[in-house]
Amino acid sequence: MITSEQFLGLITGILFGFFLQKGRVLRFDKQVSAMLLRDMTIIKFMTSAILVGMVGIYILKDLGVITLSHKSMNVGGVIVGAALFGIGWAIMGFCPGTSVGALAEGRIHAFFAVIGMIAGAGIYAELYPFFKKTVLSWADFGKIGVPEVLGINHWIIIAVYWIVGISFFIWFEKKGL
Repeated sequence: MITSEQFLGLITGILFGFFLQKGRVLRFDKQVSAMLLRDMTIIKFMTSAILVGMVGIYILKDLGVITLSHKSMNVGGVIVGAALFGIGWAIMGFCPGTSVGALAEGRIHAFFAVIGMIAGAGIYAELYPFFKKTVLSWADFGKIGVPEVLGINHWIIIAVYWIVGISFFIWFEKKGL
């Protein structure tokens, strides 16, 4: 039996994939151009999703529809995870979302990126006890977010993010990126 959360997740995933495809961010040349800082289409797409998403999430939070549960801010996990993410993206030319979307488009080479993600998740799960004692114990700041760290209302932070994001969009457009 499928739950309403699973159904909404499926619909959200399909819509996200549709927008990835329509935004042309599934294209290998767009991925490589983003890594070479020659085409900011992917950066603009991701920034748009983040800006709109943060507003939606905090509206739902303020209305009491959802509760936020931050992940632990762990410097070791962030550094190692970011390095692995970047290496995988550079090798395959796809990030996790775009690799699945590219595979759905019929780009067979994305299959190897998806297999790599599944293998990496399995390896992480098997080695989790080791990681918990080592990498995940480096500089763990607990379950915090930017508003909690700065002691500022989340809407002020959201406004700042929007100003910075729109400024980057304008700059990218002026530079033809």
